[in-house]
Amino acid sequence: MTSRHPSRLLAIWISLISNIALTALKITVGLLFASPVLVADGVHNAGDIIATVAALTSSMVSKKPADEDHPYGHGKAEVVASALVAIILAAAALWIGYQSILSLTEPPESERSLLPLVAAFISLVWKLALYLYTIRVGRAAKSKSVLATAYDHLADVYASLAAVIGIGIAILGDRLDWSWAAYGDPIAGIIVSLLVLKLAYEMGTEAVDILMEHNIPVEKLGAYERLIASLDDIKRIDRVRAREHGHYVIVDVRVGVPSHYTIQQGHDIGREIKRRIMESDPDVVEVLVHLNPWNEGE
Repeated sequence: MTSRHPSRLLAIWISLISNIALTALKITVGLLFASPVLVADGVHNAGDIIATVAALTSSMVSKKPADEDHPYGHGKAEVVASALVAIILAAAALWIGYQSILSLTEPPESERSLLPLVAAFISLVWKLALYLYTIRVGRAAKSKSVLATAYDHLADVYASLAAVIGIGIAILGDRLDWSWAAYGDPIAGIIVSLLVLKLAYEMGTEAVDILMEHNIPVEKLGAYERLIASLDDIKRIDRVRAREHGHYVIVDVRVGVPSHYTIQQGHDIGREIKRRIMESDPDVVEVLVHLNPWNEGE
């Protein structure tokens, strides 16, 4: 399944190079022109570099086939990377919030340049394009690491949008002599921190659910059960479970078949169950079938 979507590695490489460039741009401009929200956003981007490297590494590891030590494959490597991205996002959100609150206690700069606004706007457009690109690739490849990278770009879109608004208000306040507008920059930073923290929580919750082997949606389980029940030889469905294993799904089925069936008949039933489920859902890469004896009158 992973070989069908080589573009996911390209998406992560593009994200990595973009994050390096944007980090340098925002931190440099933010420090030179004393823009707290731009500096904080640049630090956030620095964390993104670490997250993107983790996503790139995990994406390469997850492509490895199953082996003796990892019989179910390496798909959860991407989930681990997704959890790491969530942690980095949460840390970045706290950093942005702290720096913004600190800026509220300091006197505002007397003059502001348009360059921080230009840098923030470039970041906004760039990150929006990256988000749209990586979310499309991530969904097509069912790649948790690429999706995590996409949501990381989305957090940056929020941050850059808030920076554009905050810096824009501060510059407008300078022109119109609005004293309160001087604090638009740090207030925008606080708003950004809350948005990024919310995104980190949602990503982290999803990653933990997968690592804890939370069952897939009941709608999918119901579809599997209907496929199994349509087979004439199936007399009872004892259990159907499924779990995400990164970018693919593993299904566990227990069914009752007539107790007088031969091993060959049971084998054929198991293969048919596996074939039907895998053909109906391309995300499924393995179906484990256990047959229980069924007797007339049960």
